[in-house]
Amino acid sequence: MNILHQNKIKATIIALEKQALEQWNNGNPDGFLELTSEDVVYIDPAFERKLEGKKALEDYYNTVRGKIKIDQYEMINPTVQLSADIAVLTYNYAVQRDGLTFKMSCTEVYQLNTSNQWKIIHTHWSFNK
Repeated sequence: MNILHQNKIKATIIALEKQALEQWNNGNPDGFLELTSEDVVYIDPAFERKLEGKKALEDYYNTVRGKIKIDQYEMINPTVQLSADIAVLTYNYAVQRDGLTFKMSCTEVYQLNTSNQWKIIHTHWSFNK
């Protein structure tokens, strides 16, 4: 894979994530659901245990649908690492909501599926100090 092709994939992954974040920040999880593979594993500090499978994630997302409104957000220092049909996206995430700032880190593992679409197979959120 040449550098030009790698850079195009990296830009695509970051753009997909930003599009999903824009929807999420307005209470709509559908952008992430569209990107999610059926066998996703989702780890979030809000849960005692990981969520496994798209159905479990969709059930959670439906509990917060329409309830999230982020005033302003920033995807900080996104980095994409590539290996064959896998792309690992890591970034810091800062949001402002109701006058408060929250800082988190995110790791998303995307896999290129047989339909040539990038799908999230693993998500891991954590709080920053």
